[in-house]
Amino acid sequence: MNKSSNCAVLRRTVVSLCVATGLGFALMVNAASADTPTAHSDSAGAAVSDSAITTKVKAKLLGDSQVKSSHIKVVTTNGVVTLTGNAMSSESKSAAVELTRSVDGVKSVDDELTTGSGTGSAHKAMAKTETEGSDSWITTKVKSEITADSVSKGFDVHVKTAHGVVMLRGTLANKDAVAHVKDLAEKVKGVKSVDTTGLAIG
Repeated sequence: MNKSSNCAVLRRTVVSLCVATGLGFALMVNAASADTPTAHSDSAGAAVSDSAITTKVKAKLLGDSQVKSSHIKVVTTNGVVTLTGNAMSSESKSAAVELTRSVDGVKSVDDELTTGSGTGSAHKAMAKTETEGSDSWITTKVKSEITADSVSKGFDVHVKTAHGVVMLRGTLANKDAVAHVKDLAEKVKGVKSVDTTGLAIG
């Protein structure tokens, strides 16, 4: 075999080795990719989303004249809202379900509501805690105002109310943000004062 033939054979051998090596590398990369777990949504983000949905649903129910006298508990899990408690009538029950479905982000509604006012004084006492101006109502209303406001809707603010005093916790960008959130809370009916000592600037 002459020299040129030897070179040709050598070149083919080198090319074949390169192709085989490249193919092997590609297979290794694909195999590694197959073993890599698929990314999933952050659970904290999902929790925040569910919390926002719950707040919006509560605000809708408390703001509706046909529903607000009912005692309804709202729980949201991955966009699915479960309604439990007692509606004053079948009309109130239907209205509550429809209002919940109309809230942005709600995937479906699990209706576990009972109807009628025959649950006695215990139900009346529980329903009273949700009436306009109560601590529970104020907390829900303040959260709703913060969430719905174009300036503060992205703020991470925790709200708690005791005897009409609203306590705000969280971290905001600056003093203006703190003042804005305080102003929103003070405008809610039934609020006696707003405590912002729990708000940090960072």
